[in-house]
Amino acid sequence: MPTDRVTVSLDEETKETLEDLTDRTGESQSQLIREAIAFYAANFDSAHASDSDHLQTYYEMLSTGEHVLLDIDLLHALLSQFSDPAQRDEGVLEMIDQVAQYHAQEYAERFDSLEDVLEWLSLCGFLTVRRDEKGSFHVVFPSESVRWLMIRFIRGSITDLPFEIEIEESVSKVLLRER
Repeated sequence: MPTDRVTVSLDEETKETLEDLTDRTGESQSQLIREAIAFYAANFDSAHASDSDHLQTYYEMLSTGEHVLLDIDLLHALLSQFSDPAQRDEGVLEMIDQVAQYHAQEYAERFDSLEDVLEWLSLCGFLTVRRDEKGSFHVVFPSESVRWLMIRFIRGSITDLPFEIEIEESVSKVLLRER
């Protein structure tokens, strides 16, 4: 049986949440607070890890229905249809460019630098970025087909940003420089 008492000040939203949980669970407020503290303690490291910001972003992306989780093998299977540049369907290329143009408007309001764009695309899982020098980035893609798609997308999605990019492609990496 608990012996220590704690007085807690609750704002209106927290008070309503606690009352709702009490109604839904049938537990006492004290029991719910004990469980909440135990849960927070068990998840403290996760809640305070640097990845927690990424988890919040993933949650926001997925909860809007605007983004989806996609198995990497499924992505590669879909993109394998574009492995031969001579056989790429013009209609599909136009759709990719349309998506990039739409994102160009969004990115113009959201990002100020190539680094910001690459960080976002890295968070989305399309590439890995290593900063070289100011405005210069080594970018690694999970496959040649993802590389082709993302280079096309990047070119189209940064058109409204206050910089241009220089792209230097090597065997497995791409060097992007902001100009």
